[in-house]
Amino acid sequence: MLTHVYRGCRGLGPLLATIALTAIALLAMPSLALAATQPNLGTADSFAVLAGSTVTDTGRTVVTGDLGVSPGTAVTGFPPGTVVGAQHNADAVALKAKTDLVTGYNDAAGQTPFVDKTGQDLGGQHLTPGVYRFSSSAQLTGTVTLNGQGNSNAVFIFQIGSTLTTASNSSVVLINGAQPCGIWWQVGSSATLGTGTRFQGNLLALTSISLTTGADIMSGRALARNGAVTLDNNRITKPANCTASPTAASPTARLKTSASALPGPPVTGGGPPQPERFPWELMLIGGLSSLGVIALGLRIRARHRRTEQAGR
Repeated sequence: MLTHVYRGCRGLGPLLATIALTAIALLAMPSLALAATQPNLGTADSFAVLAGSTVTDTGRTVVTGDLGVSPGTAVTGFPPGTVVGAQHNADAVALKAKTDLVTGYNDAAGQTPFVDKTGQDLGGQHLTPGVYRFSSSAQLTGTVTLNGQGNSNAVFIFQIGSTLTTASNSSVVLINGAQPCGIWWQVGSSATLGTGTRFQGNLLALTSISLTTGADIMSGRALARNGAVTLDNNRITKPANCTASPTAASPTARLKTSASALPGPPVTGGGPPQPERFPWELMLIGGLSSLGVIALGLRIRARHRRTEQAGR
């Protein structure tokens, strides 16, 4: 009878080992990047353009949303540029917005897990919600398509170590429910949008942002922490209907795999509220991994018993 039991274990072992390998494969899948949650812009949510040193415009740029600068004071080119919103030059509103921008920037920069895209041109790629990281610079040549997969609350975060550059006439296209409120470009130095670019999402740069002639942020923001925002006959429109939520992000959605990752604040603005979701992927992987461990244990035990029987 024991022989039949051990033979059963021998047959079960490979099956469970296969399940364990499946769990390991799931761990490597980019779908786990769905842990991305909406960063918090606080009072900076009302701004379409915000700079640290200066805002400069050449031509008839139209900014729909607030425009501000702090701690710098200079805003030039308005008029002939137009601001459809309030303008704040080094006042208390601009100062508070800059403080909140730092919080939102750090939140976006610290989110994990991520998919490494270092060295890849964003042009031609079709991406689903998640966190995508470039350890150095990022380039967009052509069109990048962001697929919300039917979820209007989908979040895309691009963590870029140094510069972001778009070639002339490049574009960011949103499909299947993806919304500009949920698109975040966290840039470690400066961003330059090439002539005729059609950009979307919240562009947060540590240093400066330059929009060359005719480059538009069709729905999004240009927010530079320390440097200038330089404009040249552009259109920048703050996303509409980015509602605030007092609900903090689910702890399971803020998995941190690095001690350097900065903790994020509650979601209080800057995008649509993110519904909490049960971590079914993690439960599945945990269960499959447990079965794999059991399989290995059974195989080792059966082998040990066979060795004992052979020695008798």
